[in-house]
Order: sequence, then C-alpha cells, then structure tokens
Amino acid sequence: MNRPLWSPSATRIEQSNMKALMNYIAQDGHNVEHYQQLHDFSTRLPQLFWKYLWEYGSFIEHTPYKKVLSHGDQMPGAKWFEGAQFNFAENLLKFRHDKIAITAYDERGKQQQLSYADLYHQVAKLSAYFKTLGVEPGDRIAAFMPNVPETIIAMLAATSLGAVWSSCSPDFGIQGVLDRFGQIKPKILITTDGYFYGGKKLNSLDKLKPILEQLNDTKHVIVVPYANPTLSQNDAQAELSCQQSVNLWQQCLSNDASKITFSAQRFDHPLYILYSSGTTGAPKCIVHGAGGTLLQHYKELVFHTDVKQEDTLFYYTTCGWMMWNWMVSTLMTGATLVIYDGSPFYPGPNVLWDMAEAENISIFGTSAKYISALEKANYLPHEQHNLVKLKTILSTGSPLSNESFDFVYNHIKQDLCLSSIAGGTDIVSCFTLGNPILPVYKGELQCLGLGMAVNVFDDQGKAVPANSSERGELVCEKPFPCMPIGFYNDSNNEKYIKSYFNRFENTWAHGDFAEKIEHKFNGQPYTSLIIHGRSDAILNPGGVRIGTAEIYRQVEKIDAVLESIAVGQTLKHDASDIRVVLFVILREGKTLTDELTQDIKKIIGQNTTTRHVPAVIIQVPDIPRTLSGKIVEVAVRETIHGRSVKNTDALKNPESLEFFKDLPALQQT
Repeated sequence: MNRPLWSPSATRIEQSNMKALMNYIAQDGHNVEHYQQLHDFSTRLPQLFWKYLWEYGSFIEHTPYKKVLSHGDQMPGAKWFEGAQFNFAENLLKFRHDKIAITAYDERGKQQQLSYADLYHQVAKLSAYFKTLGVEPGDRIAAFMPNVPETIIAMLAATSLGAVWSSCSPDFGIQGVLDRFGQIKPKILITTDGYFYGGKKLNSLDKLKPILEQLNDTKHVIVVPYANPTLSQNDAQAELSCQQSVNLWQQCLSNDASKITFSAQRFDHPLYILYSSGTTGAPKCIVHGAGGTLLQHYKELVFHTDVKQEDTLFYYTTCGWMMWNWMVSTLMTGATLVIYDGSPFYPGPNVLWDMAEAENISIFGTSAKYISALEKANYLPHEQHNLVKLKTILSTGSPLSNESFDFVYNHIKQDLCLSSIAGGTDIVSCFTLGNPILPVYKGELQCLGLGMAVNVFDDQGKAVPANSSERGELVCEKPFPCMPIGFYNDSNNEKYIKSYFNRFENTWAHGDFAEKIEHKFNGQPYTSLIIHGRSDAILNPGGVRIGTAEIYRQVEKIDAVLESIAVGQTLKHDASDIRVVLFVILREGKTLTDELTQDIKKIIGQNTTTRHVPAVIIQVPDIPRTLSGKIVEVAVRETIHGRSVKNTDALKNPESLEFFKDLPALQQT
C-alpha cells in the first residue's frame, strides 16, 4: 500500500490560509469542511467561488464588477467580472512599508535589497518616464533581461499604465528573440549590458544589435548597467549602433515622481504575452489577461502554497519561463521575494542552499531537473544547512520522479510539504497543485486546483475512473478566469481553438498524459493526479500507450545515468507500430557497456511492463532542450526518422540534434 511521505499536523491545517478560506465560505451556510468538498463547490458553483475569492482578496478596484460570469458554458467565450476596472500593478504594490520586498542574488552573492517603499518609488519614477515616451494602454514593452530587480520594476511600471509586458531571458538566441518580439512589435525594449552564468560574464548588447536592426517598430532602448556598472550612455549607444534612442536605466529614473497614477483597465485587459516553446513552428504568442492572472496567482500562492506576509519565497527561474510571472505575483501577499540569476550549480551545488539558509527561505521553488541533479551530485543539503524555516518545496517543469520525492524527504527536510505542480505557459498558472492540508504521496501531484474542473479523458472523451490505472488526456471541462484572452494576431481565434479545443468539444485539452488517483485523509476522499508525460511524446508499442515519464522514473534509479530521453521509432516492416528507443547521457568517464544496457532494461522491466523496455539503448553526449530547459522528445523523434525539425531556433542547443542523425544502431533490416 502506498503510504504518505508527509501529512500535515492538525496545527498546520488549522493555521493554513486554506482553512481560513473554508471558514469564510462556510459563513454563508456552504458545507466545505474538507478539501474535496471545497473543490467540488468551486467547480459546481464557479460564479460563487470566484466571487468569494475576489472578496477575500480585498483587491484594489476602481469600479466594481457587475456580474461574475457570463456565457459560463462556453469554452472559449466565457466572460469574467464584467464591469470591473482595476490595475494589476497597483495590487502588487499595495504594501508601501519598509519591509523587504525583494532580495536579489547572482553568482557573485547578494546584490540588492528593496523594501516595498523602495519598490513603489522606483516604479513611480519609471512609470513617469514611460509616460514621457507616450506609452499608452495596449502598447507592448519587452525585456531581454536576466532575473534582476530592474526586470520586476519595469514590468510593474509598464502594467501600471496598462501596457502589455513580455520578456525573454538573455540566453535566448538571436532568432529565438526575433521569433517572439518580432511578432508583437514592442514600443520599448529593456536590456542589461550583460549577465553572469557559470562564472562567465556574457555580453547582451552584442546579441541585441542584430535583433534591433529588425525591430523597426521599437523606438526606444533602455540599458541597465549590470555586468559593467560604469557603462556610459555613449558606450551603450556605440555598442548597439542602432536606429532607436538609447538611454541608461539611471537616466530614466532621474525624475521627481513619487506617486503612480494607475491606469484603470477592465478585467480581461491584456497583461502578459508569453510564448509556446516553438518546437513545431513559430512560437505562439499567448495573451493573458490582467484579472485572470491576478486572481489565479492569488489563489495558488495564498491557498495552495500557503504564502503569508511573514514568509520568504524563492523560485529558481529565468524571465523566459512563466514561473517568473508567477513568482513576481508574490508581491501581492506582502511576503519577501528572493530572486537569483545565474547557474544553480556555480560555483557549486551549495549556492542556492547557502542563500536559503542566509535568507530564512520558507518556500523554495525549483524544477524536477534541479532536484534530480542534486541527487546525482550526491549533495545532501540537510547535512550542510540549517533549514529550520523551510516549510514547502515546489517543483515543476516535468514530472518529479519517485526517487526525487525520497531524496527531498531523506536529504533536505522531513517536515515539509513537497508540492509537485503542473500547468504551464498556456494558462500562466497550474491545473494541479500543492495543498498544505493534504498528505504528500510519492510520484503524485497533491490535488486538483480550486476552481479548475480537471478530469482525465480517454480517446472517446469519456472520464477515466480513478484508481483504475487507466491513463488519458488531462482536460478542464469548465471555463476558468486565467484562460488566455487569445493568441496575438490570431484572426477569429483559429490557432487558439486549434491548440486546445479541437480534440474535445467545449473542453480544454492540455496535452498532458495523466492518471487519476483517489485517497482518503481523515476519512474524507479526495483526488490527486499522476502525470506520465506530454501527450505528443506518448509511446505506443504494440498499441499500448506509455508515458515517457514512466520510463524516466526508472532510469533515474541508475547512478551511472545523468539524463535520458525516450522516443518511438516506426518499425520498417509495420508502419503502424513502433519500438522504444532510449538515449542516455552517462556520468563522466562512463560508457554504455552491454552490462549497463542490461541493467537499465532490467530495472525498467521489473518496475513497469515489458512494453516499456527499450528495444535499443544508445549513449549520447547531449539531449536537445527548449530555451526553458525542457527536453524535446518530438525533435529527437523527427531527427531519427530523417525528418527536419521545423524550428531549431526554439532549442537552447540545436547542435545536439546531430548526435541523433543516421545512427547505425537504428538501422532496420
């Protein structure tokens, strides 16, 4: 029997924000004594649930809403909080005291601390400067920035005026940036002069010069002297040699503005433009609304993550990943935000844990890949650090393996809530989340998010039963406030509808291959989820659908293997069938011997089925990954079949595809 790795104490449950929300809703006579009742209420009566959430959050609004939900049976097409006028940035800047808002680290150590009052004043100055440039609601402001406080300040200044924010991290390639910013045509582009990664100082202006040559609609460039604090405007102008006006950050803030006049906008006013990975074509520009983002992030941070004003939250992310947008919303809670830019392993695996201890981080967010890498490096934080304040670890980006669950509880801390969460850029938030009042089970995502009518469908569009071991497509059956407004420049929502609504009528299909699990806690049933990988990477040997994560979970157990990627190769004698091919990156000095090959197959076979066992295992020096670090099975699959990968600019390391071409081991007789 699968036993929980952690269960919340009665005290933690009683003191949680989730329990406080239950009590608030119960005042009106609703029966929400445990989580599943609350979740059922939130999806059965969405107009009531989201109304309660809006009230509980005490959001600053200029004009109250007239109706919570219209066209609630339409996906897409539902309208939320019609009539409401508010400003996103104003709600993130409602605290203006001397408590620390942001503590910033990079590879050189602690660099900056800003109080909430400091943050407000700097946003006020930049917002005033943007006004002098004629920024209006709907204008796009883009950032080619590392994860530094200036990026957050610029986002808040832009959105204070109703402008739309979009960002890429400076490790994106030239074409990757053009594929994104070239579509949205920003009025202003903000950059640092450089950044630090792996002990190296890297130049951003050299990369930006050819980008600006093709961004004809961009009129102004703002440069933050970060890598070289003594950079002059003349030097920046000379390096860029561009048609746009160039100003330094400090010049833009050299005005007397002390107050912000926030632009009141409707609930569905565009806030962010995020991008799909672009591995199957040009990246899709996904437009997210201000109200849906604010309300959804509030729900996820305050209730599912249990963030309180006394907390200190950290998430390892770049500005090119949606977790940056999610993380920044922490400011609405009054908690302290710790940010870090650089390699999480430079100069060693201790770097983030030294910071966590020094800053008393209570909520530590990262990726499944990072936790696995810690384990492979045999770095055991609990032996080196006092993590007394740490109460929650968040993991996302890919399914967290069973071994990583064990590693966290054995080698980081026993008494904490380990929350594997999943959603994505598509909704700038999550479908499945952590929960401070429920247990943690190995390999599972704790619960379905409040207000999200999440289910798992088979190919015929029927719900898969819980605890049946059946897998299917992760779907959402009812509208939710943080659905995208649409895609940028997508006439008649054609691409938007094709991306999420073509497979099942009036239902969001997310593209994850999942399985429902039902547990009981304190005698009450609730639903959790296991994600087995992306639907477009599903393997189908002999007609049996297999999620790639099921294989990766087993390979994780093998010490010699650092990382792996599994794809299906079409059989030459039967084009309707495939064989599973596994590629592995091994530790330095290791080679793939016959003995190791058999060990890998044995472990996979013993813990899954014979269908999961790879027909071929091949050692490679690298694996293709997106700009946000996710491995790309589709690109490998196309390459081994001799087909071109449509958009290699979406890959961080497109040169790695060469390792998968014309491999003798994959030739079939």
